[in-house]
Amino acid sequence: MNFLRYVSLLWLPLLAAAATFAAAEKPNIILLMSDDHGWVETGYNGHPYLQTPVLDEMAATGLRFDRFYSGASTCTPTRVSFLTGRHPNRSGAFKPNWSTRPEEITLAQLLQKAGYRTAHYGKWHIGTVKAGSPLNPGALGFDEWLSHDNFFEIDPEMSRNGAPPELIEGESSEILIEESIRFIDAAQAEDQPFLIVCWFGSPHEPYIGLPEDLALYDNLPEKYAKVTVSLTSLETGEGTRRPALEVLRERFAEITAMDRAIGTLRDHLQKTGLRKNTLLLYCGDNGIPSSGNFENPLRGQKGDVYEGGLLVPGVLEWPAVVTHPRVSSVPVVTSDLLPTLCNLLGISLPDRPLDGISLKPLLEDRPVHRPTPIFFWNYDHHAEMAIKREPYIDPAQQVGTTPLRKKQQGKFTRTFTNLKHPVIRESDYGGELAVIDNRYKLVVNGSEGTGIELFDIQADPYETTNLANEFPEMVEAKQRQLVRWQNSVLHSLTGGDYNP
Repeated sequence: MNFLRYVSLLWLPLLAAAATFAAAEKPNIILLMSDDHGWVETGYNGHPYLQTPVLDEMAATGLRFDRFYSGASTCTPTRVSFLTGRHPNRSGAFKPNWSTRPEEITLAQLLQKAGYRTAHYGKWHIGTVKAGSPLNPGALGFDEWLSHDNFFEIDPEMSRNGAPPELIEGESSEILIEESIRFIDAAQAEDQPFLIVCWFGSPHEPYIGLPEDLALYDNLPEKYAKVTVSLTSLETGEGTRRPALEVLRERFAEITAMDRAIGTLRDHLQKTGLRKNTLLLYCGDNGIPSSGNFENPLRGQKGDVYEGGLLVPGVLEWPAVVTHPRVSSVPVVTSDLLPTLCNLLGISLPDRPLDGISLKPLLEDRPVHRPTPIFFWNYDHHAEMAIKREPYIDPAQQVGTTPLRKKQQGKFTRTFTNLKHPVIRESDYGGELAVIDNRYKLVVNGSEGTGIELFDIQADPYETTNLANEFPEMVEAKQRQLVRWQNSVLHSLTGGDYNP
């Protein structure tokens, strides 16, 4: 026998074993995100009525982020930041139903190339999920998906791998976790590490609760019966007003059902021996909407750049690395997910501006001082629409197919928008802005019309005292930071990052 062939045959089994070991050492990754679940709405953050025993246990035994920020104050933009590590305005995803762009690079694409099996379940909302869409989960790195263009309730109609929508009976969070468990078992059978991005439809309005969950909130204070709130009618899909007592009971029931579904997932990871080396993250996508914004000490709500619009629950478990309970007050944001996973797995970062940082030192319990601030920008989309612009994506591909319970523009499906923006104009710099560092937060053009505001977030988390007049030099420095960052974002918006 040829000596080199003999040596090769001798080493092949060892090399195969080494490759299997390396694959086994890669952590499995499950990233969960809810829809409109604000910071205060957990037991561990002190909500007086909500029951979230699973999230409470995760917070008590894993890594609890006390300053976890959504990338934006509404859902579509946050989801783009979650997947790309970039501020959503860089790709024109300014607000709900403004899609991202096909040239964006997602964490799913990067992990897929690194040998991960990838799946998306639930709310997508950064483009359409139908077959042929350049923005469906398959086009952006997911091997399989059961997804919805927007939000959904009990018995949702969803698209599996781009097929026409199918009705799936059951509580929506439970459905997504059942799909996740099936995917986990298939990946484990093939000895492949996996990435699951599971985005719940709860607790977005209109609210529907199971009887057993509704019963938990039968005794909410009667004071809520005297207040009415605006939300969607389940009967018509149009706007209506209802007593807050009924609405909160249903909203809280949805959160508890979601919490229970997460518990089912954790139990399965434990039973299959996967929990130790699975990184499991849960966070919200923005603050509480007006229909549920009660018992909230934070200023503002969904849509605002105040803490009530941006601060969300954030907890992480990874027993192999986070070996003891910890609480972090370091400000982190959904844009940090992509650089963190790349750092953990030794994957090169995309060659374009990123707005997040790696949290690997934080996970490893090393001292962390955030080296760069977090920027927020509610772009003035009205100014964007005031100028005639060409669509960035074929409009036919932007027409959604999965129905939801809320009517918009006379229909129960959603159509997305993304526009070419070849030239930067002075009017592009408008909108609400904020910049947050380890201690201070500057708000510009806030929704309450108070002009320039500076807060010491560590000492004043509820943003009650404006320090702008006391620290004019700090205000000026942060405004300069904002403008430099806006220049970078607007360069990206022109498409400048795609053809360097």
